[in-house]
Amino acid sequence: MVTSEERMKILKMISEEKITAEEGAQLLTALSQRSGKNKAEPRRNLASRMLRVRVTDMGSGKTKVHVNVPMRLVDAGLSIASQYAPEMENGQMMDAIKEALSENMSGKIVDVIDEEDGEHVEIFIE
Repeated sequence: MVTSEERMKILKMISEEKITAEEGAQLLTALSQRSGKNKAEPRRNLASRMLRVRVTDMGSGKTKVHVNVPMRLVDAGLSIASQYAPEMENGQMMDAIKEALSENMSGKIVDVIDEEDGEHVEIFIE
């Protein structure tokens, strides 16, 4: 079975430009085919899932931003963005992200510390 960890490794390799978006999409497709279509866990649909973004000031420890975005809106935004982002060759990077988000992934997907601005950014799928 394809795990969230395996998918995140592929997406990280894409973001670090170790592989192209096309290669990442091929890897994700291969992983999905390897695991088969029958999964023990039922998929949660996009309507019941949220993308949560939290930005914390590292100096004070206070939350500066806490945003909850329905995954349905994220999916629509990615579809629109792929039409207006010519640097994304045929929207392959967007497709890889959408595929990962549409799977039954949950938990922290981004954890970044911005030393220059003194901010800690976390993004979760729940």
